[in-house]
Amino acid sequence: MIAAAFSGDTEMSEVRNALELAREVFDIEIEGVTALRDELDGSFEILVDRCAQAIDAGGKIVLTGVGKSGYIGKKIAATLSSVGNPAVFMHPVEARHGDLGLLQKNDLLIALSYSGETEELLVVLTPAKRLGVELASITASKNSTLGQMSDFVLEMPVPREACPFNLAPTTTTTALLVLGDALAMVLLNRHGFTKSDYGRRHPGGAIGRMVTMKAVDVMRKADDAAVVSPDATVRETLYAMSHARSGAAVVVDADRHLLGIFTDGDFRRSAANDDLVLTRKIGDLMTPSPVCVQDEAQVVEVIKLVEKKRVDDLVVVDKDGKVAGIIDIQDLPGLKLM
Repeated sequence: MIAAAFSGDTEMSEVRNALELAREVFDIEIEGVTALRDELDGSFEILVDRCAQAIDAGGKIVLTGVGKSGYIGKKIAATLSSVGNPAVFMHPVEARHGDLGLLQKNDLLIALSYSGETEELLVVLTPAKRLGVELASITASKNSTLGQMSDFVLEMPVPREACPFNLAPTTTTTALLVLGDALAMVLLNRHGFTKSDYGRRHPGGAIGRMVTMKAVDVMRKADDAAVVSPDATVRETLYAMSHARSGAAVVVDADRHLLGIFTDGDFRRSAANDDLVLTRKIGDLMTPSPVCVQDEAQVVEVIKLVEKKRVDDLVVVDKDGKVAGIIDIQDLPGLKLM
């Protein structure tokens, strides 16, 4: 497809070179992340402990850095907060003009600088430490100026940048990003953070809806669905499906316990070989023991089940096993869930 878009050998060669270079960047950055993973030691565990202690004491995690490290610091702070660890980003320059006021007792300040010699960052750290906060740093060497100023250091050496001059922050920022994700996930596990907790912190958007809404919130209630007995004919069942504007009918017993499901696809397959299908009993043609879900199940679990089982309709049952309704996947995009 790409080759067809170019008319000459020169252009073709340039595309190949671009792809080769891109893959080389991937390889170099994977190498850097792998090296960091292999070098993780007790200093990472110390960082986790200090973060947890700060949060448990009512403090927060404050990240600071300049340039590319600063951008990564903002992302790490956002990820930490989203999984239950209060965190903010403090820009070093703004900190010198009043933003140091966000530092409070029990906070942990984490300074990010690969070189450990970033002047704009270093000049704000002594005033910050005078406020009584503990200073951690993530840097290439504990012997750097930043490392020597810190209460404890997590060294993060990487073999090389993906930049051909070994200058532009590439591998180092990728490794720092992954390290921040690792810190957030370890703290998530340590504090027993749950999907429900996650949902409460993400009330907006599809993520929030998936983890806060339940099957009962998105289903078509039984009174609005096509629900028939096993003695109903296919003709009667199709009428019920049309009336409910549904592609499936739920088959129940006299106590409304689930027996099976009959879909428009089942009808087409049956009608292809049976001229009398409309008069048949639905109990003879239904699919028994269909995929179902509890009414209190989170919508995220519903969507996982739909994707795993590859079905268009899920029967919803209550705690007594009685049919409460049906979920038609065609309804989910309208609820901004798929």
